[in-house]
Amino acid sequence: MATRNLLEFDLDALSAYCEERGEKRFRAVQLFRWIHQRGAAEFAQMSDLARGLRDKLALEAHVAAPPVQGEQVSDDGTTKWLFDVGGGNAIEAVYIPEADRGTLCVSSQAGCAVGCRFCSTGHQGFSRNLTTAEIVGQLWFAEHELRRRLAPPASERAGARAVAARVIDNVVMMGMGEPLQNYAALLPALRTMLDDHGYGLSRRRVTVSTSGVVPMIDRLRDDCPVALAVSLHAPDDALRDQLVPLNRKYPLAELLDACVRYLDAAPRDFITFEYCMLDRVNDSPDHARALVRLVRDRVACKFNLIPFNPFPQSGLKRSPRERITAFADVLQGAGLVTTIRRTRGDDIAAACGQLAGEVRDRTRVGQRLRRGTIALVPAAPTPR
Repeated sequence: MATRNLLEFDLDALSAYCEERGEKRFRAVQLFRWIHQRGAAEFAQMSDLARGLRDKLALEAHVAAPPVQGEQVSDDGTTKWLFDVGGGNAIEAVYIPEADRGTLCVSSQAGCAVGCRFCSTGHQGFSRNLTTAEIVGQLWFAEHELRRRLAPPASERAGARAVAARVIDNVVMMGMGEPLQNYAALLPALRTMLDDHGYGLSRRRVTVSTSGVVPMIDRLRDDCPVALAVSLHAPDDALRDQLVPLNRKYPLAELLDACVRYLDAAPRDFITFEYCMLDRVNDSPDHARALVRLVRDRVACKFNLIPFNPFPQSGLKRSPRERITAFADVLQGAGLVTTIRRTRGDDIAAACGQLAGEVRDRTRVGQRLRRGTIALVPAAPTPR
């Protein structure tokens, strides 16, 4: 008999699951803490649960992340895991250690149907949405695996009830896939990440990155407003149509209006715009000035300029460092907060835009992308 993976449930859903079995909500809270705070996968470990409940759960449920197919560790300490999600599909998650925080980049789909031209995931095509358990499972595995590796021996002897210090305190939904196209599975995953009985992450420390699914940006604002990052990559519709095909459905004017609405509930007072720097495609001073005109006095924002991480199928090149710096100077000169992202994990293909996994492309988007070409669409000249 198939058993239910309890990583699928946020606390409200787990409470309903327990109540159906004649258990009160506090039992669900205990169970939730054992799973997410302590990383327990065996119900026999959960010593403060009634034996009858433990025996019942052992027959009806399980706790498991997707199986790990492989692991790579970069020279800079970045770690990438490849998870098997069945059907010939694999997904990737990346842990990025920094001096002041530990960040996990989480996937939401096996592949991606958006097909951004500079993203290796999009070139792999799309197979399916991940389940909530597969999304949460990446965090559950990474958090507790890293705790085991980093914990001193004394803490391991402290007893099963001890809860180690959190390793991952920042989660970004920037792995494989478009999170807002898998909203039904994403929402309970976010709630589990934020729940004080789960991972207890701050809304400011959980970021959903989107290529611009406007209706779902509005839903996220109403249901679970966390930090929002928008993959912009162009200052006008003509160029963005080529780089981010979703723009043809939700053009820039609609997207920016949604960003303004999101700020009403957002945990931060700005939207982060991600901008991948592509050599002689979107990186000229005119593009930068057009970007200033697009957002200034319209939406509170900061820019994150991302050096492109090349892959053979893209036909694109990374902007030279001096060109990226000149682009940033234009934005900063106009009063826009701008950072240039430091590339991490590129030696193990774990950097931004490089996650590809192994995907059975049921949409043939990869084939369509390989047939395509990209042309430089110049920005409108700066008014004199």
